[in-house]
Amino acid sequence: MLELPIIEVSGSRRAMGEALGEGLRDQIAILVDRRTQAAADYLVERGLKPRTLDDLGTDCLHVLRGWDEPGWVEHCAVARASGIDAGRLYAMINLTDIRDLACVPAQHDAEGCTAVLAAAGSTSVDGPLGGQTWDLSSGDVDSIVAVHRRPDEGPRTWAVTVAGAPTLMGMNEDGLALGTTNIRVAGARVGVGYMSLLHKAITCADRREAVEAIDAAPRIAAHTYWFVDPRGAIELECDAMSCSRREPLGQDVLVRTNHCLHEDRIDSEVPLESSLRRLDRAQAFAQSGTPIDVDNLRALFCDRSDALCSINRKHSDGEPTATNACVIADPAARVLHACRGEADCGQWVELEF
Repeated sequence: MLELPIIEVSGSRRAMGEALGEGLRDQIAILVDRRTQAAADYLVERGLKPRTLDDLGTDCLHVLRGWDEPGWVEHCAVARASGIDAGRLYAMINLTDIRDLACVPAQHDAEGCTAVLAAAGSTSVDGPLGGQTWDLSSGDVDSIVAVHRRPDEGPRTWAVTVAGAPTLMGMNEDGLALGTTNIRVAGARVGVGYMSLLHKAITCADRREAVEAIDAAPRIAAHTYWFVDPRGAIELECDAMSCSRREPLGQDVLVRTNHCLHEDRIDSEVPLESSLRRLDRAQAFAQSGTPIDVDNLRALFCDRSDALCSINRKHSDGEPTATNACVIADPAARVLHACRGEADCGQWVELEF
């Protein structure tokens, strides 16, 4: 079983960034080297220079400073302590965004996240639930860590992410949990990377404050974001310039994979087979009428019914994309269940406050 490494940091944003950069120096270097090579191959295929990404990362980092200076301070401290150029590190941790900014999004089946948001009336616990698989480059599984931040100012947080990056999926001590799936829509701009958006959102008091922060942000590119707290849940489908909301109420269960569902973006991309089949599988789960709990969400994330197009994307399949981490958030209990790797191969842990 794959274990989930845990690192705890505290103090000012600069102090936490320095501790992360020093403590994860080797893992950060490996991640950046691996992604730099992958990005270079991607750009060369399209007639672009690899240096483009570093420059774009630096440009976007300037925007981050104006939008969330504490997040910028922490990022720069991580970069300095790990010995990585801050612009390059920003480009590599937000690679899906920077890649879309560098050239028109290509149609390929790289991303594979599957997310579920269950309203309180559909669960067997004392409130709503949220969770997802996080699927991207299969090599990234070696870089997955859980980070417990105890800042001098703001809420304590747990983040499941890659070494050197801010929040990807996580929860704060007030019970606000969040995550993301990737979608591909033309129209990227120099702006704030999706991980920085999530990192600021996780400091918010509740889901509505987090939604407003993302909605008003100068986003680089398209993503979906889900938020769940003890009182409810909201999902955003965003491109660089606009956001659409879905809110599960009563006994609603929302599911999401990697293509646009809102009618204004429905023609922006061609849904790929994996995304469609995972969505169908998740919708069947959502419509089963069985009260949703942590155990059956975990079972969904283990599902292999659709072979290479399954929700559980195995490293043993030999595909470029695999499940690198999973989370299930129980906001009322203030517990984030998480594992590194596939749901049936990772050692699940309870990240609590």
